Amino acid sequence: MTTDHIEAVQQAALRLSAVRDAADKAARLTNRTGDAITLIAVSKTHGADAIRPLIAAGQRVFGENRVQESQEKWPALREEYPDIALHLVGQLQSNKAAEAIALFDVIHGLDRPSLLTALAKAMDAAGTRTPCYIQVNIGAEEQKGGCAIADVPALIASARDADIPLLGLMCVPPADVEPAPYFALLAKMAREEGLARLSMGMSGDYETAIMLGATDIRVGTALFGDRPVVQRPVPTSGRGMVRNSLAR
Repeated sequence: MTTDHIEAVQQAALRLSAVRDAADKAARLTNRTGDAITLIAVSKTHGADAIRPLIAAGQRVFGENRVQESQEKWPALREEYPDIALHLVGQLQSNKAAEAIALFDVIHGLDRPSLLTALAKAMDAAGTRTPCYIQVNIGAEEQKGGCAIADVPALIASARDADIPLLGLMCVPPADVEPAPYFALLAKMAREEGLARLSMGMSGDYETAIMLGATDIRVGTALFGDRPVVQRPVPTSGRGMVRNSLAR
């Protein structure tokens, strides 16, 4: 083990401890403890060399946004660390349903009937039932994925009819506004639908989310530091222009 690796593990352990301590303090305000909160370390855009120190520090639940990126780095990591749990926390295209079922332990982005159909078909073919969260477009934002609030009961009913295991609801509140009302609304919706879990809260607001009932928090920057800039093609005039996308 090199000096650089030892230092990386030490830094990862410090960041992990800080997040866990803050989560525990927030949980105690709702008569829970940090043990009741699932901390999902969102490793999107980070390579295996950045992930390994956090694993060495004790983290075992990770989240990714994209199927293809996950396929490139996680099979080898999971062979090395078979006790890892991997969550898909980003939007999922219906044509990637089978690949997602093969790779992920939990899917957080079930948000429309066409995806539900694709997931049910993939689960049937694989002989498995992968737990899912219904993603709610809690801020009614056109640019974001997620099921419209009014359509959530019907999607939940369809998922149950299709024998898809539902853990709870997931949301991403609008940016740069107070998230508490959105977290409270999601918690109310989950209670009304008899769902026990709430996937809500990220690096900047996970303590608020926990105080409003979050059971799963999706934390990236607070654990890994700033994300690397990723260049992706933009479908414009076909000239292959690219833009810099800095993941939050």
